[in-house]
Amino acid sequence: MHTLALQPVSIARWQFGITTVYHYLFVPLTLGLSWIVAVLHSAWYRTGDERWRRQTKFWGKLFLINFAMGVVTGIVQEFQFGMAWSAYSRFVGDVFGAPLAMEALAAFFLESTFLGLWIFGWDRLPKKVHLATIWLVAFGTNLSAFFILAANSWMQHPVGVTYNAAKHRAELTSIWKVLTNNTVLYAFPHTLTAAFMTAGMFVVGISAWQIHKARKGTTDDDRAAFRPVMRGAMVFVLVGGLGVAGTGHLQTRLMIKQQPMKMAAAEALCTTTRRAGFSILALGDVGSECSVRTLDIPGGLSFLASDNFDSTVKGVHNLQAEYTARYGPGNYRPNLAITYWSFRFMIGFGLLAAAVAAWGLWLTRKGRTPTGRWFTRLAVWGIATPFLANTMGWIFTEMGRQPWIVAPNPTGLDAVRMFTAEGVSGSVSALTLLISVIVFTVLYGVLAVVEVGLLLRTVRNGPDGTITAPADEHGERLSFAY
Repeated sequence: MHTLALQPVSIARWQFGITTVYHYLFVPLTLGLSWIVAVLHSAWYRTGDERWRRQTKFWGKLFLINFAMGVVTGIVQEFQFGMAWSAYSRFVGDVFGAPLAMEALAAFFLESTFLGLWIFGWDRLPKKVHLATIWLVAFGTNLSAFFILAANSWMQHPVGVTYNAAKHRAELTSIWKVLTNNTVLYAFPHTLTAAFMTAGMFVVGISAWQIHKARKGTTDDDRAAFRPVMRGAMVFVLVGGLGVAGTGHLQTRLMIKQQPMKMAAAEALCTTTRRAGFSILALGDVGSECSVRTLDIPGGLSFLASDNFDSTVKGVHNLQAEYTARYGPGNYRPNLAITYWSFRFMIGFGLLAAAVAAWGLWLTRKGRTPTGRWFTRLAVWGIATPFLANTMGWIFTEMGRQPWIVAPNPTGLDAVRMFTAEGVSGSVSALTLLISVIVFTVLYGVLAVVEVGLLLRTVRNGPDGTITAPADEHGERLSFAY
């Protein structure tokens, strides 16, 4: 094995990367599905139609399974801050303490409390109060995401702090500036609309399968209800896609100002260029040759950067020289191949999801219901596309920031910065980290089997409102909603 792969910083990065990517498979589905369940519950409240009650419970079960797995996998990341990244934790602890505490005390307690009320409140709480609980769950879930993104956005663009040179740590001066950082104000709607696409395609695929297969637990009324749910989810996907595209454009403009190297790497743009094209495809070794372009949109990158096709965009080599002069000798280029291709896969998978949803809307127009096997397969396989787009997006975001774990703020907070290699715990050996990576990977593999098994069983059972438990000591069976 290459020597670099056995260094603590490399293993620690693999560890955090694996656990984060795995955890984030659940996050966007939880964010988006919470709103869908709330809308379905509202439909039942307004109409009193039993079909909507059953639909609410069906999608609610899937939401709960995913929510629980997201909580379990998210806790592991907290331990990594202290175990593998203690130097980083000391550097950012004064800043991260506030938004992470808000996430735990305000957002997580809010969503978990009202989620419990929603689960056990069926036929116990007044209907209007019970409806309010699921809307508060959706609000709390997304509020939780905002606080986490505020912490991550600070790593991308530090604000509201001063640098204590004696203690080598960032010290918080304004939590308001951290929470209103323009980076998080752009990242949050981008993440939220991506979650709409994720949950929407999840609902589209499962609804198409239910309509086609007509499994046990699915009545004729249920199958009839799946059609409007599926069409609504398709609209959800397209609205989310428009939001992702719009907020993504705004993020690109911001990225050019805050992390120009990341954007140059995303395009493998070697030298500063006027009227820079947007590369759709590149052949050759992108990592060493920047790119051998085969298909460009002339002026596309310049437009993304400044809404001007004739603007100038700085290249990787030029920025490398600037950073060396400003921060000292070193390699300030991220992995060009990973950054370049993850950016394209992110866009490509997102477009595929939108295309499936648009095609589905066309097929279901004027009361039509596609029941063919080919559409069902397309819809089911389409479930994966937004998950892959989200994964590629986070890989691009985090890998493109390298070699920084806390990127310098070019507007005046240059002192508040940290290289990734400086953030690793000095007392943790490479062997210890390697063992933890293996353990986490095996554990997450087991959890993946459990998660998929629970989801598949729930989907196959259909929207049957109750799960029947074994008989109690009096010989009576216990039934509950979830």
